[in-house]
Amino acid sequence: MNRRAETGNQEKVSPLSKFWLCLADCLCGTANGLLTGGGMSYFFVSYLGMDEKLASIVWIIFGIWNAFNDPLFGYISDRTKSKLGRRIPYIRYGAAFYAFFFIITWFRWPFGASQTALFIQMLSTLFLFDTLYTAIATSLYVMPYTMAVSNKARSNIFLWKIFFTLISLAVPLVVFPLIKPAPGESPKQFQIIMTALGVVTFLVIFASTFFYKEKVQSKQEETENIFKAVVSCFKNRSFVIFEVLSFTVIFIQTILMQGVIYYFDAFKNVPMAFAYGALGLGAVFGVVLWSKKTNVWGVKKCTLIMCIVFSLGAAAMVFLGKYLPVAIVGFFTAGMGFAGGMYLIPLMNGDVIDWDEHKTGVRREGMYAGVNSLVTKPAISLANAAFLMIISRFGFDKTIATEMQTATAKQGILVAWMAIPAILLVICAFSLKFYPLAGEGWAQIKRELEESHRDDGEQ
Repeated sequence: MNRRAETGNQEKVSPLSKFWLCLADCLCGTANGLLTGGGMSYFFVSYLGMDEKLASIVWIIFGIWNAFNDPLFGYISDRTKSKLGRRIPYIRYGAAFYAFFFIITWFRWPFGASQTALFIQMLSTLFLFDTLYTAIATSLYVMPYTMAVSNKARSNIFLWKIFFTLISLAVPLVVFPLIKPAPGESPKQFQIIMTALGVVTFLVIFASTFFYKEKVQSKQEETENIFKAVVSCFKNRSFVIFEVLSFTVIFIQTILMQGVIYYFDAFKNVPMAFAYGALGLGAVFGVVLWSKKTNVWGVKKCTLIMCIVFSLGAAAMVFLGKYLPVAIVGFFTAGMGFAGGMYLIPLMNGDVIDWDEHKTGVRREGMYAGVNSLVTKPAISLANAAFLMIISRFGFDKTIATEMQTATAKQGILVAWMAIPAILLVICAFSLKFYPLAGEGWAQIKRELEESHRDDGEQ
């Protein structure tokens, strides 16, 4: 037996490394959440007056681009060779461009105010911004899998990430509705805030790269082409099931942030403080529950419970979300769901990558992250497009204030906001029946992998 295992030494990641990694991820996610989580759709459609059908087309075209963008970057990053490692160059040198494209999103470009001009600006901004987001966010996403090899060390990083991710989710949910310019108002104050956020985002992401490094170098077959690499990922059954959940998490995060912009304006009887208080309590409860029970119940069972609870809360919101007691319960279960999405889903992803290494002898974090984005990025487009289309079908009138909409239009906001998430979560719960990475047999494989990586590090 390995001497380190006998002495009980545990792999550790320094608090400073975890702090800077998670802070960079937080700022990167905050900017993306503000832009793709409903802020861009609101700014272009409700403020600048862009036709919602054109905006939906932009999101669909954008989704097609992402089908090529993310796997390509994952493939390239796995093969990147530099003194800084495979991921850090993209984080460090992409930060400035990422911040720049975020900032210019909130200013009308000098093409005029025609529908064609707005279409070109929205599509161009999404294309440029997301290309940089892919390079940076994918690199940050896989860093925990390269900074540590044991699940215990990884889960400790993810616990830090939960706290920071809650901030990145809270800013779009809480701040954007408060600072968004109403139609006809001057956008100056809003633009100053967004510009300041962009600058801070650049500084934090750039500085963070001096505080963490890659420990585990991926084993990669240089002769494997990108098409074979993509196919190999989908041959991994556990990865396919993981993608059902990963798609759902991204879809729900996007559509919830989109819907909340309209929800509090439509239902004034639901105080924002009460709702977000319930969301926060649900998230804290979820973090404590999942972190304590993962080692007891396993990732699979915890995820199943999370899906069931979250789906029940979302279904209740569809029919009764205009009432305060139901809203509090709905936001609480959403908080539990967010906590599960931030803690359980990354652990599941690590297991999927480890299983692939166990079966093939090849380690491909970047490729799996890229193919994961191939599946999940369209969820962002579909969530934005679906929300806009559904509220339009229920008679939402963009020319009048949300609180002045008809009762039917307000009900449409609840349907657009929560119905699809409830259905997707039920599908996720069913799919977990076929997820194979659970039980003592899988635990033994994990222990063997951890020991093999420790041995590699000591040679």
